[in-house]
Amino acid sequence: MSPPRIEVRDLRVRHGAVRAVEGISFEVGARETLALVGESGCGKTTAGRALLRLVEAEGGSVLYHREPGVQPVDLLALDERPLRALRRELQIVFQDPLASLDPRQTAGEAVGEGLLVHGIARGEAARTRVVELLERVGLAPEKSESFPHELSGGERQRVAIARALALEPRFVVLDEPVSALDVSVQVQVLHLLMDLQEERGLSYLFIAHDLSVVRYVADRVAVMYCGRIVETGTVDEIFEDARHPYTQALLAAMPRLEPGSEAAYFPLPGEPPSPIDPPGGCPFHPRCPVAEERCAVEPPRRTTITPTHAADCHLVRRQTP
Repeated sequence: MSPPRIEVRDLRVRHGAVRAVEGISFEVGARETLALVGESGCGKTTAGRALLRLVEAEGGSVLYHREPGVQPVDLLALDERPLRALRRELQIVFQDPLASLDPRQTAGEAVGEGLLVHGIARGEAARTRVVELLERVGLAPEKSESFPHELSGGERQRVAIARALALEPRFVVLDEPVSALDVSVQVQVLHLLMDLQEERGLSYLFIAHDLSVVRYVADRVAVMYCGRIVETGTVDEIFEDARHPYTQALLAAMPRLEPGSEAAYFPLPGEPPSPIDPPGGCPFHPRCPVAEERCAVEPPRRTTITPTHAADCHLVRRQTP
């Protein structure tokens, strides 16, 4: 694994009585893509936004490593002024570009706003920079005069990506960046994100529920359930040797193109538990077909399978790959 860009330790987020994120920990390396996956409502979007202080965390730390060998900065401990100075290095691309773009701003104004706010460029220099950014994400210069409703879904998402890139960030949260797009457009946008990562040395936290997309773009995967991370590993370890029953169920739900192909694991029954009153012990035990009595009362500890692969399950050592 590459040196860390972001280190998350025991991150906890509450929305009133809702336990949205329950003490999760992970790292995102320099030039690495970590995928955070799970069912809707598991807390992955809240976790991504908490890293950037778009929602406030109740506890934990988010250490941002600006340069190797330099003391990291805890983003959760920063006051408003130093946090604002760092925001240009930490950006986000939201799931729905139509909702995240201001309908009263043209594409050029949306991309150029950050340049003005941070005093990077103004006037002709800013306009030139905006055109360069739009061209880099595959949009013609004349699209800078278009409003969001005049653009297609793929074009809007490209504007959102250009807006995030305008400040030359080092770490980007990609919150379901292609889920609202047609499949053909998804491929184009994914290629763009991967090319930009290679060019600029970006680190990505890629939030998704589509595991086929995750397998294509990610280096490592963290699986969330009920506000907790239950398994982590490289892409190959997760897709070829999943050990947690929940991860196995997610993989079983993936569509398969080959005629007659069958899932290696079981389908996922039932509904996720309420984050207001989650079950005791292992939170997955009410839906788990291999659960034992202790799973209902004893929280599982993390079991290390390889140096890069770990799972939170009492039965992980007894399960076959």
